[in-house]
Amino acid sequence: MDVALTFTWFANRPNIGLMGVHLMQKALDVSIAHARTRAQFGSPIGRFQLVQEMLAEMSMALDASRLLCYRVLGLLDRGLWCHRESLAAKLFATEAAVRVTNLAIQLHGAYGLTKEAPLERWARDARMLTIPDGTTQIQQLIIGRELVGLRAFA
Repeated sequence: MDVALTFTWFANRPNIGLMGVHLMQKALDVSIAHARTRAQFGSPIGRFQLVQEMLAEMSMALDASRLLCYRVLGLLDRGLWCHRESLAAKLFATEAAVRVTNLAIQLHGAYGLTKEAPLERWARDARMLTIPDGTTQIQQLIIGRELVGLRAFA
């Protein structure tokens, strides 16, 4: 396979992952604002432990996804082979985007599912990102093959 074409594939995957990072950042930002302003039982919901846990999970998934994608782009800038790393960045970031946008919907309650809120659209966009350049399951198979050196199928 042409090396330039191969490196293009390697770059496509973290770029798709960074689309997920963008969606996660937007979902986290609106969720933090909502947690500060939405009150239940006379207190902002941001004071509730489980809401803080959801925000922490969203933030960690965002940071890890961003770093994985940047790592691959840094390897590519240095001209290094990064097949497994590009697969892992796309896989992790797109699946994290699905989780984070779903958590944002959960945090917003019924409002998160309305057309008035952008969250339901972002969740659909995040779900779509798991498909191009190899579905989640194909990414997992290729990563497994890279790790053990054995094909799961002929």
